[in-house]
Amino acid sequence: KSKSSTMLIRPINESDNKKLAIILREVLIEMNIPKVGSAYEDPEIDNMYKSYNSTRSRYFVVEENNEVLGGAGINPLRDGDTDVCELQKMYFHKSLRGRGIGNKMIELCLDFAIKSNFKKCYIETMPNMINAQKLYLKKGFKYIDGPLGNTGHTACPVWMIKTLV
Repeated sequence: KSKSSTMLIRPINESDNKKLAIILREVLIEMNIPKVGSAYEDPEIDNMYKSYNSTRSRYFVVEENNEVLGGAGINPLRDGDTDVCELQKMYFHKSLRGRGIGNKMIELCLDFAIKSNFKKCYIETMPNMINAQKLYLKKGFKYIDGPLGNTGHTACPVWMIKTLV
C-alpha cells in the first residue's frame, strides 16, 4: 500500500458518535482502565456530540482515510471554578500513536480553551499512561496533589493543571 494517508482533524459531528464510542472504549480497555470510576462508564461516551455541544465546549476528532480513530476535547470543569476547563477524553487508536497527533490535539484544545476565556486547564489521568503524562508535562502541565471539581472519575489518581493566561 503506497497510497498516502489523509489525516483530518475537525470538530465532532453527530454522525461520529457510534464510531467514537467504540474507539474510546477499545482504548480504555487496552490501557487497563478500570470500568468503574473512570471515563469508561461516562454516559456521554455514547453521545459525545451532545456532550460537547455548548459554547465553551469543543471536541475534536482525528480521521485517517475517512475513519474516526480518536479525539480530544475541552469542557468546563464540572462543579469547578468557571475559569477552569478540563481536557477530556484524549484517546487515540494505537495506529495513530507516536505520530505527533496528541501534540496537535492538545494545541487545538488549549487554543480553544484560551479563546473561550478559561484561565486554567485541568487533566485527570492514570498512572500507567506514561506517554500521555510526558506529553502533558512537555505542554506545561504540572502535577497537583488532589482532584478538582466533580468529574466522577474516582479511579483516576493522577491530576495535573496548566495555567493558560
